[in-house]
Amino acid sequence: MTGSATDTAIEVRDVVHSFGESDDPRRVLALNNLNLTIRRGELVCFIGPSGCGKSTMLNMIGGLLTPAEGEVRIGGDLVTAPRPRQVAYMFQEGALFPWATVLDNIKLGMVFQGVAKSEQQDRALAALQTVGLADFASHYPSQLSGGMKQRVALARALSLQTDILLMDEPFGALDEQTRMVLGEDLSGLLSRANKTIVFVTHSLGEAVFLADRVFVFTARPGAIKAILEIEEPHPRKPSFITSGKYNELRTELYSLLHEEIRKSMDEQRPGVTASAG
Repeated sequence: MTGSATDTAIEVRDVVHSFGESDDPRRVLALNNLNLTIRRGELVCFIGPSGCGKSTMLNMIGGLLTPAEGEVRIGGDLVTAPRPRQVAYMFQEGALFPWATVLDNIKLGMVFQGVAKSEQQDRALAALQTVGLADFASHYPSQLSGGMKQRVALARALSLQTDILLMDEPFGALDEQTRMVLGEDLSGLLSRANKTIVFVTHSLGEAVFLADRVFVFTARPGAIKAILEIEEPHPRKPSFITSGKYNELRTELYSLLHEEIRKSMDEQRPGVTASAG
């Protein structure tokens, strides 16, 4: 779906990307003619078989990787490098420094962004309040559960006050119950903050629960096979998971993915490795 100039946050046009030299027989075509448009203030999920290019595409949106062909634009501007004032990242591993307190871990993100020292304390505390960890500012990562560590990582991303948040399987290492609770929190955040969130996941349930739209990737080389609309307002409640609508959407998503996963498994060749994401 293509939005107007005023409601479009991210545009990806005719992106092609490979890993490896052109004369290398192990060269991997990761993305091929990929196109998508993401609207301001929506949460979209990328889902597809392993190696289909989901994380590669996320890195291109973040300016960490430049496509071999095609272009990525944020707010109409061509992305050629990271944009820390516009785009924040959250990864599967929270990457918290064990020797620093929760508060100092959050401040560190703002140091890299260039936020004035006089602002860092208030912004860090406000972000901790948002994720429900205001009482843990002086704790160290070793004193936190896995879910709490990811809340700190989310707080660090929120403290940067960017319009766009990129999340690469941020809850993937957590148990299912914790993932769903954090998903509820993220849905609530979206309803309040109107951020644009791009979320990579392998979980069908997580995608249906979180997303306004789910972009289904084909098997490598990745392209967009389908876009699944989830017409459920944020914040989403646990009752949505037990609804017939949720089950129908999850079944539809599984049907879209099943053929691509089979293709991915069938096309794997011994001795060939790739990091297409």
